[in-house]
Amino acid sequence: MKTAISLPDDIFVAAEHHAKRIGFSRSQLYATALAEYLKSQRHCGVREALDRVYGLRQSGVDPLMDSMQRASINPEDW
Repeated sequence: MKTAISLPDDIFVAAEHHAKRIGFSRSQLYATALAEYLKSQRHCGVREALDRVYGLRQSGVDPLMDSMQRASINPEDW
């Protein structure tokens, strides 16, 4: 897929130098960088979703089940 993007000049120049240094084409460098970024973001929002479910009393989690689950966890000293 072809696409056009705008980059600040300094980032473009640095990317060009880096691609040449490691033997990548410009497209290969950008595709690799974007893939790594997307991989690093794949869990983004998971904690927030879990907080919504387990962190709030009005979440719909049965209070008895909640207390039983909490009682089953061994307390740890931090």
